[in-house]
Amino acid sequence: MNNRERVQAILHYQDYDRMPVVHFGYWDETLLKWAAEGHITHEQAVKWADGNPTDAEIAAKLGFDFNWNTCFAPEMRLRPAFESKVLAELPDGSQHVLDGEGVVILRKEGAGSIPKEIEHLLKDRASWESLYLPKLQFELERITHAYVNCNGTMVRYDQGGDAFLKEGVWENPYGFHAGSLFGVIRNWLGIVGLSYLMVDDPALFDEIIDTTGELCYQCTETALSMICPDGGPAPFDFGHFWEDISYKSGPLISPRVFRKKVGPHYRRITELLGSYGIDIVSLDSDGKIDLLIPTWLENGVNTMFPIEVGTWGSNIAPWRERYGRDLRGVGGTNKVVFSRDYDAVEAEIRRLQPLVELGGYIPCPDHRLAPDAKWENVQYYCDRMRQTFG
Repeated sequence: MNNRERVQAILHYQDYDRMPVVHFGYWDETLLKWAAEGHITHEQAVKWADGNPTDAEIAAKLGFDFNWNTCFAPEMRLRPAFESKVLAELPDGSQHVLDGEGVVILRKEGAGSIPKEIEHLLKDRASWESLYLPKLQFELERITHAYVNCNGTMVRYDQGGDAFLKEGVWENPYGFHAGSLFGVIRNWLGIVGLSYLMVDDPALFDEIIDTTGELCYQCTETALSMICPDGGPAPFDFGHFWEDISYKSGPLISPRVFRKKVGPHYRRITELLGSYGIDIVSLDSDGKIDLLIPTWLENGVNTMFPIEVGTWGSNIAPWRERYGRDLRGVGGTNKVVFSRDYDAVEAEIRRLQPLVELGGYIPCPDHRLAPDAKWENVQYYCDRMRQTFG
């Protein structure tokens, strides 16, 4: 079996020969540290991106099979993005910087965590209509300028990627990224702005969600119809969404509001994916996502990722007990063990064993590997995963 076949078998509760060893990428600082230690080159550290040839090179050195976050991704966000620029230089050397999503952030040299948000350009209907709505219109270039990764080669779709897609010759799973229906909105408005907007201007709140959902649908529909002009099945192993709308105590939006406003957009897109034979749909959200899972499941999203362990101890077992085999998972390996020692890695793999036995579950580090991850611990994990689940 190749890794595509293994993943399909596992997530459909069928027999398979071994568990693939999966990862979710790295912090930039992690790669720079590993380069300084001599494990990879500096060029590899700075050229790395999800699913690109450098990603495959680093994965092979560590012992991973592939990166789950490898997808054909039409441009479903702001197009063009805002021009990033420094707005203010502060006495301590930090800066106020406008980023590509129209958010003014505090940038400090050497800081690798999520930056503090100072201000958001999206505040009201006037800023929506003048600054954001024009950047959320459908254009064919949103598909043709996307990149295809095939056998370690990155090719833009309009430069021959369609041939790679139609041939479907890669051995590792390849997803179709169907966008973000709420996570990007949270980025644009911020948590405070989002919370106020729901109450102060519910019509605008609905319009932003519907505009975002429609763009994601149009991009998905157009891309799949171009790739499969005769209809399905499409040459993708799974659909994928990105959200990041939870934190350690729960969702950043009312589950009731989320179900009512956003749920129908998921359903519309997952039904479209299903019409092209894509029946595994994963979704990336950090934090404690438990209260949002019912909305995702009832609207066709059936695979939770990356199942962040965090301080609240997420894992697939209680979800499977509640929702049954309709719910799958990729993730759930506590990345903290990579900063410790071999014994910690062994203990984590023992913890994962009964979860793997549930079926429909593929372990993967529960986020990108942080700078405290030790190269030798990650290699040991990959070796032991093959020995344990091979």
